[in-house]
Amino acid sequence: MDDGLEHGAARALKTELAGFVQELLERRVEASAVRARAGVALGLAPQPDGSFGLAVRYRLGVPTARMVARRVAEQAGPVADVRRTGRIAPLGPVGPRPPVITAQAAGETGRVRPLRPGVSIAHVTVTAGTLGAFVLVDDAVCALSNYHVLVGSPSARIGDHVLQPGPYDGGLDPQDKVGELAGFAPLSHGGRFVVDAAYARLDDPHVDPTYPVGSVTTTAAPVGAWEVEKIGRTTGVTRGRITAIELDDVVVGYGDELGELTFDDQIEVEGLGVAPFSRGGDSGSLVYRVGGLEVPGPAAAPDLDGSGSPADDCEPDAESDPNPAVGLLFAGSETGGENGRGLTYLNPIGRVLDALGARLVGSSAG
Repeated sequence: MDDGLEHGAARALKTELAGFVQELLERRVEASAVRARAGVALGLAPQPDGSFGLAVRYRLGVPTARMVARRVAEQAGPVADVRRTGRIAPLGPVGPRPPVITAQAAGETGRVRPLRPGVSIAHVTVTAGTLGAFVLVDDAVCALSNYHVLVGSPSARIGDHVLQPGPYDGGLDPQDKVGELAGFAPLSHGGRFVVDAAYARLDDPHVDPTYPVGSVTTTAAPVGAWEVEKIGRTTGVTRGRITAIELDDVVVGYGDELGELTFDDQIEVEGLGVAPFSRGGDSGSLVYRVGGLEVPGPAAAPDLDGSGSPADDCEPDAESDPNPAVGLLFAGSETGGENGRGLTYLNPIGRVLDALGARLVGSSAG
C-alpha cells in the first residue's frame, strides 16, 4: 500500500464509499437489499507508520460481494486493503462453529477455583465459551463473556444458572454453579448491533483477576496496528495484530434462532505466526494490548467519537498502562489473514462496558 491517510481523512473516505455501496445496490435487481447483505464490510486499516488505509472485507458465497468490493477498491485507489473473510460465525455455542472438543483444547476446560480469566464457562443450557474478565456492576463482582455464551437463547432468563466449566466440558448443575445470569445487551433476529455481551453475578466474589501479562484494569480504543493477546478456553494464550478498526456491516451467522446479525464499529485481528488467533470456544475472551502503548502527542490525539476529542472509552490512566483491554472476542472466520487461518472479530471493550453499565475490576473509573 502507498502512503496512507490521516485518521479523519480515512474516516471521511469510508463514509463516502459506504454511500457508494448503497448506490451500487440500488442500481441492481437486488434494490431492496440492505447494505450489509452485500457481504462487504468497510472500516479503517491501521498501517505500521500510523496512517490508515480503507479496510474492504468481502464474504465468499455472496453473489454481489466480489463485484462490490472490486468497485469500492477502484474508487479508493491505492489505500484500499481488500481481504476475503469467508463466512463469519460466533466462536462459541451457536451456529456452525461449536467449541473444539475438550480433549483437543489447549486452554483451561476443567474446574477452576478461584475463578480466573480464560476458563471454560457457560449458561446451564449452552455448551462452552470463555470467561473474559471480572467486572463490577452495582459494586457486585460479575463474570463477563458474550451473550451467546451466558445467555445463548431468547428463552433464557435473568437468574438462570451459569456453570464453570461449561456443560460441554463436564460442568454439572448445581455442583459447578458459579453464578447467575444478571444482565446482557439484547440480540434479536436479523438486527444490527455493536456488542454481543453479558455478565453473570458470581456466588463467590473472591476471584483471581490476573492475566498472563498481569493485571488488565484499563481500556483503550485502538488507533494503530497494535499487537494484542488473549487467553481463551480453546486455544489458550495467543497473539495477533489488529488489522481493521471501526469496521461496519460485519455479518455474523447465529443459526436458526437469531439468523444473520450485522455488527458495526468492530475490531479485526489476525493471528501471528502459523496458528489461528482463536477457534470455537474462545468466545468471550478479553483481548488486550501487549508490547507497550505509544501515546500520540496532544496535537495528534485521535478523534475517535466524532466529537473533536478522544473517545470516551479510553480511561484517563490508560495512556500509562502497557496492557489496556481493547475488545471482547465474539466471532471469526475459517479463512483470511496472512497465515490463512482465519480472522477474529472483537466488540470494542468501551462499548461493551457502557452497554452493560460495568467497569473492570481494579479500574479507577467510578
